[in-house]
Amino acid sequence: MTSAVAPKTQFDPRTYQPPARQRIDSIDLLRGLVMVIMMLDHTRDFFSAAQFQFDPTDLTRTSVALFFTRWITHYCAPVFFFLAGTGAYLRRARGATPSELSRFLASRGLWLIVLELTVIRVLLSFDVLAQGRYIGQTIWALGWSMTALAVLVHLPLRAIGAFGVLMVLGHNAFDRFQVRECVRGQPLCDAGEVALRLLHQPGWIVLGSPNGPIFYAHYPLVPWIGVMAAGYVFGRLYTIDPDVRRRTLLWLGSGLIALFSVLRASNLYGDASKWSLQPTAAFTVLSFLNTTKYPPSLLYLCMTIGPAILLLAFMEQGRRGRVGSALVTLGRVPLLFYVLQWAFAHGVAFAAYAVAGKPIEPLFRYHDSAPELLAQAGFSLPVVYLFWIAGVLTLYPICRWYAGVKRRRNDWWLGYL
Repeated sequence: MTSAVAPKTQFDPRTYQPPARQRIDSIDLLRGLVMVIMMLDHTRDFFSAAQFQFDPTDLTRTSVALFFTRWITHYCAPVFFFLAGTGAYLRRARGATPSELSRFLASRGLWLIVLELTVIRVLLSFDVLAQGRYIGQTIWALGWSMTALAVLVHLPLRAIGAFGVLMVLGHNAFDRFQVRECVRGQPLCDAGEVALRLLHQPGWIVLGSPNGPIFYAHYPLVPWIGVMAAGYVFGRLYTIDPDVRRRTLLWLGSGLIALFSVLRASNLYGDASKWSLQPTAAFTVLSFLNTTKYPPSLLYLCMTIGPAILLLAFMEQGRRGRVGSALVTLGRVPLLFYVLQWAFAHGVAFAAYAVAGKPIEPLFRYHDSAPELLAQAGFSLPVVYLFWIAGVLTLYPICRWYAGVKRRRNDWWLGYL
């Protein structure tokens, strides 16, 4: 007796298109994971006593636990920018024309910039004064990167990839170019100095007049634009055979980790901050890992994006479990979670400080507080983790509800939140 066996369908990447509403769980899972880790960083901003005293990556003052609490959050921004580019490519693969994709990226990018300078600014600093201090951080740079990608998507894929990779590889060659501080009471910076601040060197920029509003370029746009462009080309892997993709992800992730290890060990290029031997082996490891985030160095990006790509390879296999499914849900509504976590972390901090009898002045970000008040601010590291977990559990039901709305409906505005 013989049985007919259906012939195996040949995979053809030239004709492959993801279904219009299909989500790729592994990408959402990774995005959800880094969003949860990001909330740890922002909870630490308001709840950690050490945060008000020194930089947690300062090896002369930090502890191993405090360093790694900060270091693990380094993965958030690079992965978020990289996967934003990947998501844009998948939108293109689902049938959007270059013009349609360009319009969406430009409009969403401008929306993010406005959101950063209004809603997020108030949630972060509780500063509602028009003449106050402004800051350009993650959402600001994400918005400008999307606006740049709106132009790049009209180019061939190889040209976009070359642009992104060259920006990431080469931007540290410009580390030697520095500009003076553009602070209140000093002469205004010229156009070239302002451009360098916005593009590559973090710092303050006074707007309009010597005593006008002041803007802090916390996230210079180079190389974040390149990271998103590279992520866009990376999305091409999700239109090829899954087995080939997994092997490529393993090689690519391992290659970036190897590049980080070799360049970091040599101290020759890729980061303005050099590592050195420390009094203990543990702190020598911390020095090796202590790369530059503002602006993100080549080594910082290799150190974070390489392991993230390896995680994507492993996340395609196996069952998710309850935690994994919850992270997928959060990864489908990242902007909503981002806005809500600022409101939770900052708002609950006021209540916690009041109960503990601590001064609330340090919680008004970007306003100067007396040293004696800063010395009383914050709590121990276990308290930071307690409020972080409480925050994730509190926000998850809201995000799950909104993810359900996005799954059931196809309204145009859902793509903007």
